Amino acid sequence: MPPTRVAIIGAALDLGAGRRGVDMGPSAIRYAGLSDRLEGAGIEVEDRGNVQAAIPETRETGTESARFLDEILETCTRVAYEVEAARGDSWLPLVLGGDHSIAMGSLSGLAASGSGGVLWLDAHGDLNTPETTPSGNVHGMPLAAALGLCGSFSRDGLRLPAVEPERVALVGVRSLDPGERSLVRELGIAVYTISDLDRRGMEPVIVEALERVVGGSFVHVSVDMDVVDPEVAPGVGDPVRGGLSFREVHLALELVAEAGVLDALDVVEVNPIHDHENTTAGLAVELAASAFGLKIL
Repeated sequence: MPPTRVAIIGAALDLGAGRRGVDMGPSAIRYAGLSDRLEGAGIEVEDRGNVQAAIPETRETGTESARFLDEILETCTRVAYEVEAARGDSWLPLVLGGDHSIAMGSLSGLAASGSGGVLWLDAHGDLNTPETTPSGNVHGMPLAAALGLCGSFSRDGLRLPAVEPERVALVGVRSLDPGERSLVRELGIAVYTISDLDRRGMEPVIVEALERVVGGSFVHVSVDMDVVDPEVAPGVGDPVRGGLSFREVHLALELVAEAGVLDALDVVEVNPIHDHENTTAGLAVELAASAFGLKIL
């Protein structure tokens, strides 16, 4: 069943990214009419504001293998608290990013009831660790951390690991680093590349992916807007050519809604600095609506 009550939680964080701007993502998505769109579909909406997040100019970088790690994990701890509280109040959490490192908070909050599964829609794997990262950007590590593979990320208030490898599915991937490829093979993580989608089609891939992620305490869907082709979604943190089309990404989230298994949703990496007339934020609004059961036709 589609949700009837959605709690919006903003995480205006860009410390995990390689270029600035995604901290403005939550505001851009709200400005694009998120609450009105959902309320117009009969969904009760409660906007719980933004969690506190540091800005780079006020903090030291820290270790080059995981820059701004302490500050990022502080913010993720606050996200975890808000997600857990929303679920406790019978609201479905919708977390707006910010860079994708905030998913550590979303998943930690959901894991209060035990480990679960995640459908990760992304151009990238986000499976690097401080030992394998080529950049030191933590937004390339949250899924590895959620799997318990980043021991230095352990903090009070964060439940890591939060998911098991057999309940993880990545869809839309078209950029994996060498360490990520090794990890995928080692753990048997399901990765559906853009080539798989071209060959098999969106519907069978999403149906199969959802079958994989169910069975735990929760099902989380984490949408990095760079999963969409940059011609359709130009305002993202780390664009990669050859992504999903407008209709493909909508179909993916419509299938999520039809499955009726969604417990929480992230929409992250909207970067207004690189957007055109808030196009990407507007798409983010429509994708959230699709995930909650609204259809174009």
